[in-house]
This record gives sequence, C-alpha cells and structure tokens, in this order.
Amino acid sequence: MDVEKHFHMTGGIGEHSYAKSSSLQKTASDMVKHITMDTLQEAYLSLTPKSFGIADLGCSSGPNTFSLVKDILGTIEAVSCKMMLPLPEFQVHLNDLPTNDFNSVFKALPDFFRDLKKERSGGCPSLFIAGYPGSFYGRLFPNNCLHFVYSSFSLHWLSKVPPGLYDKEGESINKDSVYISESSPPFVSQAYFSQFQEDFSLFLRSRSEEVMAGGRMVLILLGRIGADHVDRGNSFFWELLSRSLAVLVSQGEIEKEKLDSYDVHFYAPSKEEIEAEVRKDGSFQLDRLVMFGVERERKEANNGESYGTAVAATVRAIQESMLSNHFGERILEPLFEIYGRMVDQEMDKEEIKPTNFLLVLRKL
Repeated sequence: MDVEKHFHMTGGIGEHSYAKSSSLQKTASDMVKHITMDTLQEAYLSLTPKSFGIADLGCSSGPNTFSLVKDILGTIEAVSCKMMLPLPEFQVHLNDLPTNDFNSVFKALPDFFRDLKKERSGGCPSLFIAGYPGSFYGRLFPNNCLHFVYSSFSLHWLSKVPPGLYDKEGESINKDSVYISESSPPFVSQAYFSQFQEDFSLFLRSRSEEVMAGGRMVLILLGRIGADHVDRGNSFFWELLSRSLAVLVSQGEIEKEKLDSYDVHFYAPSKEEIEAEVRKDGSFQLDRLVMFGVERERKEANNGESYGTAVAATVRAIQESMLSNHFGERILEPLFEIYGRMVDQEMDKEEIKPTNFLLVLRKL
C-alpha cells in the first residue's frame, strides 16, 4: 500500500476526526512542554535571528497545530522582552503528507490571527505561516533556513511497510498480526528495524541540510524500553488490533487473507537504536533523550467514556485511512467497538504502559 498516497489522520472536525481525538497526544506533549520551550529559547538566544525559521513536521490538523505556534510566540516574546532584544519575525512551516487535511488548517488561520490580535490589544507579531506537503523522509526546505524544528508523535511512522515482510510472490510472512508479535518469525523484527534505520538516517541527513548550525530539533515519538520488541506498551496496542480484526474474521466479516496481508508502517525504537543512528549521522549532538510515560485515567475519560473507548477513538483517527482502504469502511464501527472493549478488559488485568521519548538535537 502506498503510504504517502493513503495515510493521513482523519480530517475535519467530525466525531472520528483527529481534531476531536488527539487529546492523548496533547497530554503527553504537554508533560514535556517545558523542555520544548527551554530548547526553543536556547535556539533563539544562541542565534538571535531577525527572521526565525520554525518547522512543525507531521503537523496534522486540529487544535494541537496552532497550540504549538501560540506557545512558540509567547515564549519568544517573553525572552525578547527580558533580554531587551527586538522581536523577530516568525516563519512557521507546517508540514505533513499531501493527503493531510491542510484545508482545515488554512480555514482556521483567520480566527487564529484574530485571537492573537485580541490577546495583544490589536497588535500581533510579524508571523507568516505556510503549508509544506511532503514526506519528511527527504528534503523539504532550502538550505540553512530553519532555526527550530519540532515533531510530535510522527517519527514512529515509517515511510512504508518494510518490504522485507513479503516473500518473492508478494505474500506477507507475518501472518495473523499487523505488527511484531510473539508469533512473528524473527526476521519480521529485523525487517522493521532495517526500515527504521533507513528512514531515520534519511530524516537526519535531510534536516542537516535545512537546519543551520546551532539550530535545535525537539522530536517526540513512541518507543520501547528494551531490546524485546514485544512488550505491554506500544506493541501491545497493535496486538489488540490484530485480535480485534481476528474476531471479525471469525464472524465472517473479513477474509483471513485480508488480515494476513495487512501490516502497519510503524516502529517503536529503543533508546539505544536512536542513539546509534544519531551517532552514525554525525550532524547533530544529542543534548537530551528523555523517556517518559503518561498516567492514564482508567475509570472515566472525556464525556463519560471509558479509557478503552478513548484509546479506540485515538487509534481510529490515526488508522482509519489505511484500514478503510484495505478492508473497507463498513468494518470500522464493529472493529473499534471490539477494540475498545479489549483495551478495557486488558487494563482490568494489568496496566498497559506506552513508552514515549523526547529528543533534543543540536546542529553541529
């Protein structure tokens, strides 16, 4: 399946949209926002540019996109005032795949600028916002035009499903599972790791051309704690999706061949794997690597929903485009009803603890 052609968060502002179902990502990024803003200040004070180049890679659509822009403006305004520096102009580059709902982003701009002016009694910083559709696994911007790069919950998505998952006839070798599982042959994890190495090295190499010396990157992504790819963290959510799809197979709603041929373009790297790729590239200094988890409310989520229902809504907003393309839209409602129940049942047995990483990289 062509990831660049089909993969996108569910657009708009409807019930199943990413705009309505991205609070879990917001909660996690807010936990480390102080590190993000401290890094932003460091980049600004070390470079003091007249025009501050910022990129949000994997910006998606919805409130999280403009929340970051607002935080950046407030932070730089405060430090400029404190240090008695002239406020720079801001160039904000919003990037995602071409299938992203950029229309919703652009439609929200007038209200965003109006609110900025209102908060500042009619004044507003010199701010220019543009969309840059395309994969961040490759060049996106001119040389040395960026001072600060941010990416939140995007870099665990690979550029494609690893080709090593298929035999010479094009059949998947990872039967009954959409990701690495206990039943997966050993070379499945190696295929995923190889694709991560290829993609992450290309990401670093591309940004090394675009970020000027002394510029910073803050990257937040899902990962895993140790060498074992199968744990009760991020991989377990994929295990539950595999089980949910298997239920639909048993009910005759999905052909087993369809399940066997569906694999996700996701990889949860370990700390050691990330560090090795940064060292290998050599363009950036890894100033910080923070591993953190998010305490999740099990009893009641927003609007009285269970935690499982909230997780199901989040996963649906992320995976709907790929699942509907492969299986058809009709399976979405029953699939995520089953999935939400499974998450709640598993949480009653034992906590599911996803691992998150925050990386602070400085261009050498």
